[in-house]
Amino acid sequence: MERKKSPERLVFFTDAVVAIALTLLVLPLTDLVPELVAEHAPAVEAVTGNWPKIISFLLSFAVIGRFWLIHHRIFEHVRAYSGPLLVTNFCWLLTIAILPFPTELIGAYRSERFTVLFYLGTLLASSLCHTALIFIVRRDPVVHGDAEPVSAEWARSFVLNTGVFALAVVVGFIEPSLGYYVLLLLALPSAVVRRLGRRRTVSS
Repeated sequence: MERKKSPERLVFFTDAVVAIALTLLVLPLTDLVPELVAEHAPAVEAVTGNWPKIISFLLSFAVIGRFWLIHHRIFEHVRAYSGPLLVTNFCWLLTIAILPFPTELIGAYRSERFTVLFYLGTLLASSLCHTALIFIVRRDPVVHGDAEPVSAEWARSFVLNTGVFALAVVVGFIEPSLGYYVLLLLALPSAVVRRLGRRRTVSS
């Protein structure tokens, strides 16, 4: 009988990588202090003179936090890991580990096309990994075991979220300054899926 592959250590390792990535986001801000001291500038300029870096930090902190929460919810349905799940999870971790780099570029180059596409492309890759994870968990009985099944509505919301990130990349390529604003549409997929679910319930 094959021994069950518990996902516990994988979850702990994943949480550690995410925590490190969140910590790395703030390093560009801490590096500002020696520069201000060398220039004999007042401390308040660390905030007033660096709004783009601060906003990019807050944005990416919120994005990584949201991604971690989604990952946590996915793994509530996991009872054992498989090869595909392990590989996809490490691909997702790669996108999280990379994210502080384009975040720092945003603070320096703002709406330059390469920076926008690098940042949004990293988010898209992360969302694609999430979508792949949810379908692996949904379709592999070894992975989900006796856990509560992943609903079709939830899987559809993942696909819609990934579509929003893809749209942001396209818009960012055409008009870089507008690419970030497309991310506001991430509030829509859940509402759309819930509405479709209610319609199916009424029709049935």
